[in-house]
Amino acid sequence: MNVQWALDPLYAIILEKIILSMAIGVLVGLEREHWRSDKKIFAGVRTFSITCIAGTLATFLVDYIGMWILVLTTLLVLFASASIVYLVNIIKGKSGLTTAIALFCTYLLGVIVAEGFYLIAIVTGLLMTFLLIEKKPLHSFAEHLSDEDISSALKFLAVAFVLYPVMPEEPIFGIINLKQSILIVVLVSFISFVSYVSLKKMGPKGGIPYSGFFGGFISSEATVAALAGLSKKGPLLKDSVHIGSLLAVVSMIISNTIIALIADPTAQTASIMAPPFIIMGIVALTFVAIKWKKTLNPQESIEIGSPFALGPAFKFGAVFTILLIIANYANVYGGAEGTYITALGGIVSSSAVTASVAALAFSGNISYHTAGITAILAGLVSTLNKPLYIKVSGSPEFFRTAVLSFIVIALVGTVTLLVWSFYI
Repeated sequence: MNVQWALDPLYAIILEKIILSMAIGVLVGLEREHWRSDKKIFAGVRTFSITCIAGTLATFLVDYIGMWILVLTTLLVLFASASIVYLVNIIKGKSGLTTAIALFCTYLLGVIVAEGFYLIAIVTGLLMTFLLIEKKPLHSFAEHLSDEDISSALKFLAVAFVLYPVMPEEPIFGIINLKQSILIVVLVSFISFVSYVSLKKMGPKGGIPYSGFFGGFISSEATVAALAGLSKKGPLLKDSVHIGSLLAVVSMIISNTIIALIADPTAQTASIMAPPFIIMGIVALTFVAIKWKKTLNPQESIEIGSPFALGPAFKFGAVFTILLIIANYANVYGGAEGTYITALGGIVSSSAVTASVAALAFSGNISYHTAGITAILAGLVSTLNKPLYIKVSGSPEFFRTAVLSFIVIALVGTVTLLVWSFYI
C-alpha cells in the first residue's frame, strides 16, 4: 500500500519561522557567551534561542488561544530580564543592562518573525550582534567624544531625521530640490563620521596616509592643504605627506563616483565617468606604491574635526545648490558648452559639481553625456588645483616633489577623456 502525505502548508510556515527564530537567538547568544567566556553567564546560546522561539510561538498561538498567551509570555520574559538585572547589579555589585535588554529585544525579534517580517528581523539581529561585539571600540569612541562632538551629533540627527523628512518632494522653480540638498548634507556628514571612526580605530601608525585617504572623502582640497602644512615640520614627513595627498585624490575619485550614483541612480553618469577616473586612480596608486617603499611611516596624524560636524556639510550643500542653479541656466542659455563651464567649480568642490550635474541629468534637464564629461572635467580641475594648495601651505621641497605627480595624473586623465569621448 502506497502512503502519500504532504506537510501541511501551515506547519511548513511555522517550522520555517521557528528555525529562523532559533538561528537569530543562536547568533546573539553566541556573542554573549563569547564575551563572557571567562565569567559566569546568566543568559547564553540556549536562553537567547529559546526566548526568540518563545516570541514566535506566542504570537502564532494568539489566533488559536487568545491574546493572553502573548501577554503572559511577554511578562515572563520581562521577569527573566529583570532577574538578570537583579543578579548582575545587586548580588554581583556590577553595573550593566545590556544582556537583559538584549534578551528582551531577541524576544521581540521572535514576535517580528512570527508576523512574517523576516528581513527586518534578520537585519535587526545582525545590528544587535554587531553592537554587542563592538562593545570596547564603542565605549572607547564614546569616552573620547567632547561636548562639541555630542552637540554636533544632535544637530546631525536633527537634520537627518527631522529636517530631511519634512522637505518638499517637488523641486522649487523646477530646479532647487531641497530634499536632495539635505540628503547631500547628510551624506557628507556620514562620510565624515566614517572617516573619523576609521582614523580612531587604526590609531596613529601611518596616520598621515590614512588621514589623506579618509579625509579625501570629506574634502580632498582641505585635506591636501592640511597635509601640506605638516611638510614644514621636517623633511622626513615629505614622502608620507605626498602619499596622503595622492590618496586624497584616490578617495576623491571614489567619493565622486558614489555621489554620482546617488544623484543619478541610473548609473549612466557614473559609467561615463568611469574610464578616465579609473586610469587616474591607477596612476595615483602607482605613485603611492613607489613612494611607500621609502617612507619612514612617521607617527604624526591630523585632526579632521568633529565626526558629526555640519558646518562643512552645509557649505557643501550650499555649493551644490548654487552650482545646480548655475549649471541649469548655463545649459539653458549656453547648451552643453555652458554646462561644461561649471566644471571650474572643481576648484571649490568637484563632488558638488558632480552631484549637481548628475542630478540634472537624472531629472532630464541635461544629457548624461554632458553630465559625465562635466564631472570628469571637475575632477581634473580639482587634481590640478592640489599643487596650488601645496604651494601655499607646504614646504618648497614638498611642492617640488609633488607637483609633477599631480600634473601627470591630470594629464593622463585628460588624454583618456579625449580618447573616451570618441566612443560615447
